[in-house]
Amino acid sequence: MAAISGHCTFRSHQFPLSFTVPVASSSSFYGEALRSSSVSLASPPSVHRSLISCQASSAASPPSSSVNGTAKGGMKDFLHISDFDKATIMKILDRAAEVKAQLKSGDRSFAPFKGKTMAMIFAKPSMRTRVSFETGFFLLGGHAIYLGPDDIQMGKREETRDVARVLSRYNDIIMARVFGHQDILDLAKFSSVPVINGLTDYNHPCQIMADALTIIEHIGQLEGTKVVYVGDGNNIVHSWLLLASVVPFHFVCACPKGFEPDKETVEKAQKAGISKIEITNDPKEAVKGADIVYSDVWASMGQKEEAAHRRQVFQGFQVDEALMKIAGPKAYFMHCLPAERGVEVTDDVIEAPNSIVFPQAENRMHAQNAIMLHALGL
Repeated sequence: MAAISGHCTFRSHQFPLSFTVPVASSSSFYGEALRSSSVSLASPPSVHRSLISCQASSAASPPSSSVNGTAKGGMKDFLHISDFDKATIMKILDRAAEVKAQLKSGDRSFAPFKGKTMAMIFAKPSMRTRVSFETGFFLLGGHAIYLGPDDIQMGKREETRDVARVLSRYNDIIMARVFGHQDILDLAKFSSVPVINGLTDYNHPCQIMADALTIIEHIGQLEGTKVVYVGDGNNIVHSWLLLASVVPFHFVCACPKGFEPDKETVEKAQKAGISKIEITNDPKEAVKGADIVYSDVWASMGQKEEAAHRRQVFQGFQVDEALMKIAGPKAYFMHCLPAERGVEVTDDVIEAPNSIVFPQAENRMHAQNAIMLHALGL
């Protein structure tokens, strides 16, 4: 361990501190995050939490961040579902249902974002993320500003830390959909306003919050359900695992060998002891007794050159009528979209009566509204 002493400038205050930096023995993002959490600070407990989040940005998926601290004057980032406890997650989902009901009734009197602006950074283009965030923020009284891949070129034309500090002075909240997870961590570290993770290569927390809301609407509860994901162990799976480390349910990921989710994220979820977690290479066995069968594209954005190879490797992992029959008559089908019909899911399944794909897509807006309300302390 190497001891370091000095001053850390944190938002608008300076705190004397001393901390130890452990020597990393692995390059794994999650392992690095767990190791980097061994910080000793000569500060009160509340400051301790805030400064830990300041240091955590060296990892892809830190065990904690400023979401639970007071670094932003009571406002909170939303970077990973596991940054929150169960009570907070359920509170956000309850709020999403309440605000959704009001909007669906035609009542537009609730305008908590009036006079507020949101900067939306898109390194990755998206229909659902842009429209759901922009429309949701507008319906609650705010104004959203779209910044596409060529508008900022974050990390190339201008450093992420500079982008964060500039946008913080213009806007009340920042949402970013990026490739590298480090970008969202750096935005949160240097921003003085809440940062919402709209997607990274590592995780997609807003999507899984929308999924949880959809499951509650159709089944009545999330706790105790069996959710079976069939396909690539990608950022969607990581977010399901992080949710399973907070809320108890049975999560199974069925994927081809070599396409399993991040090992240390799986271990984190399992060690939490909250949910039953299974990783398997047998989709037919996995879906038995499922409440939800979930799929996603086999080749995500940035992996399209692998698409042909993946189609060969993923044979047997298509969600078709035969697989849904094994799951049982009560199983719902979900997909985060966009879907490649005829590849990871058949047209018959996505159009079946037990498909809740489109209510799921709608709930992106409602879940995100509640996330933003929580982040802004409203």
